[in-house]
Amino acid sequence: MQPVREKIEYENPLLSLKIWQVTRDVGPGHITWHYHPECELLLVQRGRLEIDYSDESYSMEDGDVVILGNSQLHRDRTEGGLLDYIVLQFDLNTFFDQSTIPYLQYFNETKVPLSAMNYIFRENTEARNEAAECIRQIHKEALMKESGYELAVNMLIKKLLLILIRNDKKGLLANQDRVERIRLKPVLDFVESRIDDRIAVEDASKLANMSYYYFVKFFKKIMGLSFTEYVNFRKIKRAEQLLLTRDLSVSEIGDQIGMANMAHFYKMFKRFNGCSPKEFQRKMLAWGRV
Repeated sequence: MQPVREKIEYENPLLSLKIWQVTRDVGPGHITWHYHPECELLLVQRGRLEIDYSDESYSMEDGDVVILGNSQLHRDRTEGGLLDYIVLQFDLNTFFDQSTIPYLQYFNETKVPLSAMNYIFRENTEARNEAAECIRQIHKEALMKESGYELAVNMLIKKLLLILIRNDKKGLLANQDRVERIRLKPVLDFVESRIDDRIAVEDASKLANMSYYYFVKFFKKIMGLSFTEYVNFRKIKRAEQLLLTRDLSVSEIGDQIGMANMAHFYKMFKRFNGCSPKEFQRKMLAWGRV
């Protein structure tokens, strides 16, 4: 049977995230191998669950946490009985802003899959308990939806990432091309400062003191996406902010992010959001009235 690409429907368009709790009395069985662009964390609160991924299996019991990376093929199995667990899926990229974007490189999975970080949850009880509590709090915030809950969820996601970074005693995240990442810092700052203008690869490569062709390969290797993809991603994130906070037409927003070509702007916006700018704005406004 072919693996299934699972499409994640975000509950709140403002948060590229889905979280839910599964509580049931189940018989033996398994879910088909599947994958999705979002990373995933599972927290078993009661029962036993087997997670298969890559060439490994992870046996989970009460209080256990597992993390799965971007588009990682996986499935879960159970031998039956009462099962209670929480599933958290989210798009890592959207939880990084200008001040934290350098840490996105820790999680690009070009060398180390996020599932390699499961050694932390196996060996470090305190880190596992902290991560479990974060997942429970995110689930509670998503259910209650009290004022400002989006801020709370955003902070809790970042806390989960911080738990991984701070407890990575093997240095699998922090030591990935550390010197090379430092070389890209001026380029990332340059992108943010010129987000409203055309940003040429040639200018970025000169800033990094690299040849054009070496820079293109270097950036993709370190960041996990091409320079052009990264620039488009940051521009669309800025467009989303403008759509929600400024009374501007779509064409005016395109001008403000350096995408005056409306066809290109619409194409890029739909690529990252699955809808047009106006549809995105309507969804956001409708959600705000809920």
